[in-house]
Amino acid sequence: STINRGRDTECILSGLLSICGKKVLHIDRNPYSGGESASISPLEELYKRFQFPGNPKGMGQGKEWNVDLIPKFLLSSGDWRQLVKMLLCTEVMRYLDFKVVEGSYVYKGGKVHKLPVTEAEIHSSDLMGMFDKRRFRKLLLFIRNFEEQDPRTYQDMNPNRTTMREVFHHFDLGCDVVEFTGHALGLHCNDDYLDEPCLQTIKRIKLYVESLARYGHSPYLYPVYGLGELAQGFIRLSALNGVTYMLNHQVDDIIMDNGRVVAVESQGETFHCKQLLCDPSYAPSRVKRVGQVIRVICLLNHPIRNTDDAGSCHIIIPLAQLNRKSDIYICMVSYTHNVAPDGKYIAVVSTTVETSNPEKEVQPGLALLEPVIQKYDTPDLSPGLDSDPIFVSRSYDATTHFETECKDINDLLWRMTGSEFIFEDFHREWIKKDKFHKGHENTTAV
Repeated sequence: STINRGRDTECILSGLLSICGKKVLHIDRNPYSGGESASISPLEELYKRFQFPGNPKGMGQGKEWNVDLIPKFLLSSGDWRQLVKMLLCTEVMRYLDFKVVEGSYVYKGGKVHKLPVTEAEIHSSDLMGMFDKRRFRKLLLFIRNFEEQDPRTYQDMNPNRTTMREVFHHFDLGCDVVEFTGHALGLHCNDDYLDEPCLQTIKRIKLYVESLARYGHSPYLYPVYGLGELAQGFIRLSALNGVTYMLNHQVDDIIMDNGRVVAVESQGETFHCKQLLCDPSYAPSRVKRVGQVIRVICLLNHPIRNTDDAGSCHIIIPLAQLNRKSDIYICMVSYTHNVAPDGKYIAVVSTTVETSNPEKEVQPGLALLEPVIQKYDTPDLSPGLDSDPIFVSRSYDATTHFETECKDINDLLWRMTGSEFIFEDFHREWIKKDKFHKGHENTTAV
């Protein structure tokens, strides 16, 4: 059996592991699912969580708020849309409704600009001059037509050897265009990609462009009623496959025998298992701290300036704009996604901490938003070793999309089951009969 403890990542893994034939017990110390990535409702609970004095006034009914502590957007298309693929193939999508995020923006020179991808947006954009617009169009045309299996689309460049810096030089693009292309379209967190082979960056930008073409406003999707619905969808999937959930249960001890996990003790009960999966907070001695993230939650009664009064949007402040080593991210949702009362907005500013004053680091993002309700930060921790009988997931990073989390889920599935989860082989009737990936012994405790 497997014991699982923790957040959205662990909720997703509980469902996928149960499909793989594992017998799973899911324990959570909280009275709700989702852990540090939970959706908090009503609003009074958010105030209590952060010990904010007084009761919220003038903010509508508390029950109309669903505040995601760690909001993440989903890319709607492309080969890297792993989470969307998980939702579709496991049929969790039938439990959820999604809406398109209304706009995607980039910060430059103290102002928010619409990220140009379409012909009309490029023509009207003030992010670049006339000559750079023409060169940028040529780059996008090259990326749209690029096919990894067709060397005729390479334009005399080797995607496995030519660096992205050389690609930008080939199209004679200026530094400002390189900046928003790599960080806002390619979604890179730093500039290391410039001296790496260009293939992955081309795929990233192609994914962004294809996702945008699917819905028009932006490439991102977000669940109606917030990300808490995502965890609930996988909990329903888990229930169909016999997973047992125990909320509001503290884990008192992890019992080891000859270097192997054999049981977990919780509130006077002992649960035997062969594998244990948890988030870093349950096994602090088995992880190492590799960084820190600060997130600032802001409740607003107005949209963000220069976003065309968008009810939801995504903004990236590239590192070079502030002489930083990492980008700053802003995501905003509102009543349009049924997470706030009419006329109210929820914005979250996040970044990787680089100094001893993280609050000051996010000020450029906060300058666009007021008022701030509360600040909190979370450590980013590395998982346990492959040979470790306790499998520890990673903490959530500062980005506002699910790419890193999907990689972590796939890695944990591989290490725990010994094989890759093949989504294309999945059928609904296999969920009901627990036949998917038959042959794996029931050895997982979550």
